[in-house]
Amino acid sequence: MNLLALDTSTEVLSLSLQKGEEWFARDIMAGQTHSQQILPLIHELLSKTDLTIQDLQGIAYGEGPGSFTGLRIACGVAQGLAFGAGLPVVGVSTLLALAENSGVDKVIACLDARMGEVYHAIYERKGVEWREISPAMLFKPLEVPVITGENWVGVGTGWVTFNAELRAVYKDNISEIKLGERIYDHPMAKAILQLAKPQFVAGLGQPAISAQPVYIRNKVALKTVERVVRS
Repeated sequence: MNLLALDTSTEVLSLSLQKGEEWFARDIMAGQTHSQQILPLIHELLSKTDLTIQDLQGIAYGEGPGSFTGLRIACGVAQGLAFGAGLPVVGVSTLLALAENSGVDKVIACLDARMGEVYHAIYERKGVEWREISPAMLFKPLEVPVITGENWVGVGTGWVTFNAELRAVYKDNISEIKLGERIYDHPMAKAILQLAKPQFVAGLGQPAISAQPVYIRNKVALKTVERVVRS
């Protein structure tokens, strides 16, 4: 199966392509230049693998949360390429992509949402599936949902920016925080592709027109009584 995945939800522009059993990736710190660089880099990746868009069976994209502009770019490119080639699309949570790329089974994923807030979710892997313990929401770092149990691992740029605040909430729940490496701090397209592939294989890809960004900044925060979650 030939599949393409892309993510522009953070300052990293991440691309991944699967050609049969081979995997290829292109990840750069794009800053604010995603819109200028993404199509040339996709073309470069396809050329490297001797593929065209018409040779693909689907396109996956990071649907959010993340930068509003970045999410619109990812959705627009995925939608445009898929529509032109008649391909299905699959959107994948950027927070779940952080969990997938962590290499562990109990993850507290946080992305820096700016304005003193974080996008936050908690996941636990059961077999080959991820179970959502706490859904993707927006919080002040000191108001994130607490969790019971030990050996949770923190990943994402939120842990870089608000390390002290998040540590103060989770204390002994945390066994490790993966910091300072792009692969752990940012959603990676390869993880998005790994999560999306079973849906493509099962024929669950959606029409290109359905590609939409997932914004959560306008969601109402949970009440205090709702913020205690248990594994």
